[in-house]
Amino acid sequence: MDDFIALDVETANGHRSSICAIGAVKVRGGVIVDRRYSLVNPEPNWYSRMCTNVHGLSDEDTWNAPSFGTVWKDWCDWMEGLPLVAHNAVFDSGCIRAACGVYGLEPPEQPFLCTLQAARKNISRGMLPSKSLDSLCDFFGITLRHHHNAMDDAEACAKLAIILL
Repeated sequence: MDDFIALDVETANGHRSSICAIGAVKVRGGVIVDRRYSLVNPEPNWYSRMCTNVHGLSDEDTWNAPSFGTVWKDWCDWMEGLPLVAHNAVFDSGCIRAACGVYGLEPPEQPFLCTLQAARKNISRGMLPSKSLDSLCDFFGITLRHHHNAMDDAEACAKLAIILL
């Protein structure tokens, strides 16, 4: 697959709709050609300590950020209806669908592919027991600067997708 959008979201709490950051990387012809990142004012708007411990974001970071609805509407034309890719796509696609529901937006219709599933299918357990994003990046020599930063995770996912999909 040569043309796609790799996405990653971070959530503020246990509600899938509580996206507080989103990163996206556009790939054309197997090459990264563009990137987008936005902090998001989450809905519901509160942070669990567990989520903040994972990604480092809190209310202080997003209190003045745009809503997911605003960000998603702004990004739709940019995504050009390309297939969407995420690492553990069940989570990211579920979050995007839940947030679209909160804002009365149509969820994406294009396919949502998963680098985690591709890794589980193509890399034996003996070669690499964990198929986490950071483990796969180490395995393939992909630089992952800040794991759980939506932009860095989206870029790492794009590079994995170029290899695995």
